[in-house]
Amino acid sequence: MIEKYHETIPGFIEEFAGVREMLRLKDIGMDCGCEYTSFGLWKGISPYRRYEHSIGVALIVYHFTGDMKQTVAALFHDIASPVFAHVVDFMNHDYLTQESTESETRKIIENSREIRELLDKYGLTVDEVSDYHKYPIADNDTPRLSSDRLEYTLVNMSRSLKVSDTVIKYMYKNLEVGINEYGEEEIVFKDSQLARDFVLYALRNSRNYVSDEDRYSMERLARLLRKALDHNVLTAEDLYTTETEVITKLQESELTAKDWLEYCDMSVLEKSEVKFDDRWLQIDAKKRYIDPYVKGKGRVSDLYCDCRMKISDFLNCMFDYYLKGYGYAED
Repeated sequence: MIEKYHETIPGFIEEFAGVREMLRLKDIGMDCGCEYTSFGLWKGISPYRRYEHSIGVALIVYHFTGDMKQTVAALFHDIASPVFAHVVDFMNHDYLTQESTESETRKIIENSREIRELLDKYGLTVDEVSDYHKYPIADNDTPRLSSDRLEYTLVNMSRSLKVSDTVIKYMYKNLEVGINEYGEEEIVFKDSQLARDFVLYALRNSRNYVSDEDRYSMERLARLLRKALDHNVLTAEDLYTTETEVITKLQESELTAKDWLEYCDMSVLEKSEVKFDDRWLQIDAKKRYIDPYVKGKGRVSDLYCDCRMKISDFLNCMFDYYLKGYGYAED
């Protein structure tokens, strides 16, 4: 997808993306560990790593702003992602906001000699690149359209929903920076029908993010990581290495090897209104959705009744039931 966001990858992006702290993200997945299970939701889809996502977000920001500091801030927005990403938010009981792992971003940038040398080379400061939330084209409040939300939505339209490259490219070309109803800059659609199609695709992605399989897998893996930390199979520092390294440690320990095997073997979920024992889990979720602004017209939900109803249905869905997952490796 990266080549679709901008004509070329500017040299400064390649330099910043080549630092050790960024290269680690090549072994941190966007699917938060769910891709290691055997649930059908993740079968047959291509790998998607935080590294590619970060470069994609940076290129989108650069495409729409041409601003180096905003671009580098966007590139670094996931630099503090731990292994299995938002699973660690689940481990920290932060599954509704999923922000508990962001606090390390500035520290990682400040502690990297390689990054600081590049910042000096390009006349940038740590303050300018350590918080992409300050740049509305890079990130903004839900349900507005930002480069971050746009990038993972377009990629998942391709890999999960099998939307053609032609359609994705056409949508992307319809976008520009505009002024929304709050007088703020936002990535907006020029064509309302394309914006409507985008919302419906994004909602299908959103339902995958909060599916029973997704929520259960993340909570189950979070509990495994807690166990590994409590029994010194892993250290807190291990969470900021790579998934390959952490998985190896889980597999090599007698305390966690069977748990990891059972996690990977999960392919079936049972659902119940009653909690029979501690293996049954009730898990809430962060509901991600996008309601873009159409230039000169308003939000898609204001323009299309069907989109407004589908968004409402999604936001009102309840997870007040229990789940238990298993596979052939479990009794």
